[in-house]
Parts: sequence; C-alpha cells; structure tokens
Amino acid sequence: MTGTALAHDDFDAIIFDAGGILVLPDPTVLAPLLAPYGGSTSVEDHIRAHYRGMAVKSWAGSGETFWGEYNAAYCTSIGVPAADVEYAANVLEITRNAYTWRWPIPEAIEALRLLEAAGVPMGVVSNASGQIEDVLARSGVCQLGSGPLTAMRVIVDSHLVGVAKPDPAIFDFALPVFDGIDCSRIAFIGDSVTMDVGGAAAAGLYPVLLDPYDDHADAADLRRIRTLHDLLRR
Repeated sequence: MTGTALAHDDFDAIIFDAGGILVLPDPTVLAPLLAPYGGSTSVEDHIRAHYRGMAVKSWAGSGETFWGEYNAAYCTSIGVPAADVEYAANVLEITRNAYTWRWPIPEAIEALRLLEAAGVPMGVVSNASGQIEDVLARSGVCQLGSGPLTAMRVIVDSHLVGVAKPDPAIFDFALPVFDGIDCSRIAFIGDSVTMDVGGAAAAGLYPVLLDPYDDHADAADLRRIRTLHDLLRR
C-alpha cells in the first residue's frame, strides 16, 4: 500500500468507528432487496460495495447526512445495470436504516479479542442513532465494560451526545477514559476520509483509514490499513 506508513509505536490506545470497521450494513438484508434490479447476492460483493461507496462519498466530500453518492456507487459495485442504478439507489436510500448496520465483520471480532489480550485500551466513537451500543453487543462484537465480549472503555453514540463527526467535539466524550494517554497517541480507525480522518485529525488524534481494497491508493497523506489485524503488528 502506498501512503504514510502506519507507525505502530506511535499509538498506545485505539478508538474505533463502528460502521465499516466493526459492523456493516447487513448484506443478508440488502442482497435480496437489490437483486430484482440486477444486484449480486454475494455477501463478498456487498462487503466490497460498502467500501467503494464510502470511498466515492469521501471523494465527493459529503458529510453524514447525504448518502446519494454512496448509494449509487454501492449499487454499481454489486452489478446493477447503469439504467437501473438511480432507481435501485433510491430503494437503498429509503430502506437502509441505522438498525441494518448490524452485520459483524468476522476478522474485526478476532482482531478485537487479540488486541484486548495484548492489553490495548480501546473504545468506540460512532455517528449513530442511539442504537450502536446495543447493536454491537447483539452482534457479538464488543460491549461496554467487562463481560463475555471484548470490553470497550467507552462507546460514544453521536445521537446520544448531540454531536457527530467530523466535529472533533464528539471525541471529548471518549478521551477522559484514556486518562494519562496523550490524544496524539490514540489511534482512531475509520472508513471515511471526510468524517473519520478529518474529525480525528481535528481532535488531535492519530487518524488511520481502513481501506481494504486500496480505493485510496493515491492518497499519499493518509495512514491506511487493509485489516484491523494490521494494528497487531506492534
């Protein structure tokens, strides 16, 4: 991968975005939804479509409230014919909601367990709708505090705190639980250049973009990883 090298000794704690990092829009819901318009029903194709959609959304500079570019890119990526993309994208827009962001990324669950075993302090900061702590627990990804799943020190939901990325103020609700760790040594892992990298950089954190398909290969100024397992190479 090109781009700024990820220096693993430059961070001592990790905060994760939720969507695209720990969970994805559920492909078992979206695949049959979009199949009538020519979309693939392959889970792998839908996973790839999410990251393509996020890349296109980032290139357009769109914020949290506008998902038009994402929807069109998602539908194109799963093979919806060009003549039907606009219609299918509209179907996706009015059907996808906060509660469909629930499909756990298997390698993320494994990486979280390994990071916890290594003693890495962790948390979550997500643009969400009041549901993200419950969704992460129900999906078997992680939980707030100790229990059967990987423990997070904090889970911040933008709806509950009243501020969303890229506003750096959202991180003010997470940083106190990392007392003693300078914010510049806390990595924030996201999949949006606009909302995640931009917000984390403005907050003084160490922003890292999850870019599993090298959609941002030409962005020399981004620290990028393909998988959360890259965070373990410390």
